[in-house]
Amino acid sequence: MSATTPRLSPPFRADHIGSLKRPAVLLKRRDEFDEGRCTREELASVEDEAIRAIVDMQRSAGIKAITDGEFRRHMFYEGVFDNLDGMKYIPVVPLDWFMDYVPDVDAFKKQNFKGAPSYVCEGKLKRTKPFYVGQYEALKRLTAPEEHKHLKITMCAPEWFHLRHGPYAYNKSVYASDEEYFADVVQAYREELLALYAAGCRNIQFDDPLLAYFCDTKMLSGMAAVGVDSDALLNLYCQVYIDILQGREQDMPEMVVGVHLCRGNFRGGRHFSEGGYDRIAIKLFQEIPADTYYLEYETERAGTFEPLRWLPRNKSVVLGLVSSKFPKIEDKAELIKRVHEAAAIIADGEEKRSKEEALNQICISPQCGFASHSDGNPVTEEDVVRKLALVSETARTIWSDA
Repeated sequence: MSATTPRLSPPFRADHIGSLKRPAVLLKRRDEFDEGRCTREELASVEDEAIRAIVDMQRSAGIKAITDGEFRRHMFYEGVFDNLDGMKYIPVVPLDWFMDYVPDVDAFKKQNFKGAPSYVCEGKLKRTKPFYVGQYEALKRLTAPEEHKHLKITMCAPEWFHLRHGPYAYNKSVYASDEEYFADVVQAYREELLALYAAGCRNIQFDDPLLAYFCDTKMLSGMAAVGVDSDALLNLYCQVYIDILQGREQDMPEMVVGVHLCRGNFRGGRHFSEGGYDRIAIKLFQEIPADTYYLEYETERAGTFEPLRWLPRNKSVVLGLVSSKFPKIEDKAELIKRVHEAAAIIADGEEKRSKEEALNQICISPQCGFASHSDGNPVTEEDVVRKLALVSETARTIWSDA
């Protein structure tokens, strides 16, 4: 692959973020498991059946970067810190351990939020068991061999609990600084990526709404009010990605790495933050060593396409133009128009290129998953099928290789 060729397969021209609408039978069985009324094996059997159906749906809709819909999780961010030695589960975290400047925390506290279960670091962090390898292997068993290299695994953002809990994220007697804490986080992620690669995984996506929070002026002003240097913190988080992905071209040469940014995707289609990517575009596109960026762009709260002018020629962007939050179907002609608008800005960006080359760096998808949490958004399974089919149809219209 040349230095100016984006990795586009995977991701494919028509993609989706990862989570899909969970069927009622799966939600019922998971409730039974949580209440101790069924075994893990009984839950896994229902999960397998539901994933078989959702895989068939993705195939029928024309989606090739198949996921398991995150059907084996309650929440999209599960997998890492709940499996990492040194993290302690706390059923009800004290309210003051949640940072008010974090947009979703602020929203919850305004709704009489009394604290919630979470994880904090109480000991040295160490990966002693897989995070996502089991989910990838299970998905392999439910798909054809020729599909395995395209299967996508979504991963928790490495800074997830650090931003939420601030100075309470880790015990200061264990780690003297953020850099020490993240050094062990980085090691754990590197070990997991290598294990996924050895298992055959070639397509991963970091789910990181927190990076988009740095576009929100309300969070930035809230940080400043309590003496948190938002620029330094963003630099730290970018460095964490750099360290996690260091040496990837040698150790995992075929691995495609994506980073997904959104502004919240909670019950009722709720978002938490607003603001365009302008504040973070250079760091996002030119410092974080990802291959592709899944960006929310279905409403004005994400700003304009102008930040795409910083997209390098060897990377791609997946435009989240279709809403996963609500059932209303988008207009195909409008989607096509917006893709071409984005291509024109990329072409006239800091690295000049033809519009044809810029168009070749674009894919499309919904702006977020259809069920970042187990309850999902106010859409039906039929709505999901229609939305994904629209993504595929639009891609085929724009790109002959879709």
